[in-house]
Amino acid sequence: MTDQTFPDVDADLDADVDLNPETEVAIRQHLVQVALGRAPADTVLRVGRLLDTGTGLWRDNREIVIAGKRVAYTGPAGSWPGTATTRVDLPDLSAVPGLGEVHKHIESSHLTPEHEAALVIPRGNTWTCEASHEFSNVNADRTLDFWLEARRRGSPLKIFPLPGSAVPPTAYEHGGGWLGYDAQRDFLDASRMVAGLDEVMDWPGVSDPENPSHTRLWGMIRATLERRAVVEGHAAGLTDLPTINAFSAAGISSDHEMWTAEEAMDKLAAGLFIELRIHSLSEMVRGLLDLGLRDWSRVAFATDDRSASDTLKTGATDHNVRTAIAAGLAPEIAVQCATINPARHMRLEQWVGLIAPGRYADIVLLDDLDSFSIHQVWADGRHVATGTDYLIDVPCIDWPDWATKTINVGRALVPGDFRIAAPSGRQTVTAALLRPFHWADDFLTMDLPVQDGAVQRDADRNVTKFAVIDRFSGQGAVSKMFWLGCGPRTPDTAIACSMAHDKHNLWACGSSDDAMALAANTVADMDGGWALVSGGRVLATIRWEIAGLMSARPAEALDRDMQALLTAAEGIDWLYEPSFNPRWQPGFPERLAWATLTCSPWKWCLVAPSDHAPEGLVNVATGATHPVVW
Repeated sequence: MTDQTFPDVDADLDADVDLNPETEVAIRQHLVQVALGRAPADTVLRVGRLLDTGTGLWRDNREIVIAGKRVAYTGPAGSWPGTATTRVDLPDLSAVPGLGEVHKHIESSHLTPEHEAALVIPRGNTWTCEASHEFSNVNADRTLDFWLEARRRGSPLKIFPLPGSAVPPTAYEHGGGWLGYDAQRDFLDASRMVAGLDEVMDWPGVSDPENPSHTRLWGMIRATLERRAVVEGHAAGLTDLPTINAFSAAGISSDHEMWTAEEAMDKLAAGLFIELRIHSLSEMVRGLLDLGLRDWSRVAFATDDRSASDTLKTGATDHNVRTAIAAGLAPEIAVQCATINPARHMRLEQWVGLIAPGRYADIVLLDDLDSFSIHQVWADGRHVATGTDYLIDVPCIDWPDWATKTINVGRALVPGDFRIAAPSGRQTVTAALLRPFHWADDFLTMDLPVQDGAVQRDADRNVTKFAVIDRFSGQGAVSKMFWLGCGPRTPDTAIACSMAHDKHNLWACGSSDDAMALAANTVADMDGGWALVSGGRVLATIRWEIAGLMSARPAEALDRDMQALLTAAEGIDWLYEPSFNPRWQPGFPERLAWATLTCSPWKWCLVAPSDHAPEGLVNVATGATHPVVW
């Protein structure tokens, strides 16, 4: 037997971007020599104190020795025996590891990865577990090409993709891709950056052997478990103990959909890792403290969905950390919930989550801990941000057609596409109604008037029309029905968008069929985004030319368009009727982009027309269909 040959330690260490095993060995061989003082370092960074996230203890007057993109050594200032090209002394600052996002849809920031980096890195985020059922539902085959390209072009943001389990979200939706065992196996084998399987959210598909998604979902789970990767979960509405235990027994490791601290404790007791989101973070932290939670090591903060506008306004995961501290969590534990805890859960601890040898030299330097005030951020071993200023160039990526030409309606829509015909000879009909965040077991019903053979809206009762347009097949298929308490009351007005979680077909909601056609055609013509129209004119647009979900431009430019849309929307009278607060609020109905979700606890939903549900109204828990009027 011959000795195993290892890569030469002089290998191109600049290739340290995708955890390639051969390069990884070469990097670590070099780090050994630097740590022992036998090879020079690039930088020695001295700080006033450093948070050891593995123990939760502060270490005073420390030096961090950096070689390439990694840490080679940490210890008391002056203890390292080697030499370095550069020394930086920042004795007044405290160092914590680069923050990580355990569960985020970057698509919901509406920025491509290279511009996402420029937004979140100054706010402390240096790594993200990208839950890719949004992009994957648009172009599943290109999932890794899309998420890894910016890093290969020099972006310091580490994106660990998790291909989507919800591709498609249910067996009753189609278009953009179909992922099963073979695809998940190939994703995991193609790159060590792939951390696992994105949130398993079709619980009926997992738990019911008769469900048409059962085999596909278990195939993806199997491929993930075979490679000892992580199966992420989405357990909204699953609150009884038998179901919680069944969810955990399936090999699904986590949940980010808890609504009470008591539910979170039940899920912790069942072995789940819990990921707390900002909309309930304060209440959850206080509740868990009141319930006596002592060990927070299986708790993290999830960004999930946050727009670039919201991040500019409040922050990224740094906002989550500040919110948790303000709710009473010890700052050291709050930092652990955004660093080492998610890194361990996602099995990434060898690369991120702590400032220690072998890990990426991603360092957040604070000038005040209690307010979590960030002075500088280092990533990949270099100073990349001061305050909220990003100091390095954003890679210029000319995204190809597979990313930019994803809206395929196939034809120009006409007002007649949105007409709902009444049965012959009727003056009134019974109509099925939905509303945003309608989680009841059955749809609503209402008698609506008929005029010239078409069923009419009823603004006096907050009833308007909502449509989903198939943007994948080129068939121009449209499903439409009446919805309650959303959309414009202003006559001849409509809003349309190409983000419709999670299948991301086009949708339009309006007070006239003409306006709905104009709004939907406007979105399709600009390759995706938002369009607000009224009186036959386009009042405002936002272009999301990448997958119909994102834009390849700075966050500030995108936010200017969002603010212009919101300003135009102030002149519209929007229908409103409470459903589930705080998810549904008066005013511009931005959250309509989430109103076509088909995951638990949704039951009756409107999806694009299919052979199974020609009118699009389907119960995604049972597969039952129903006419929209009768």
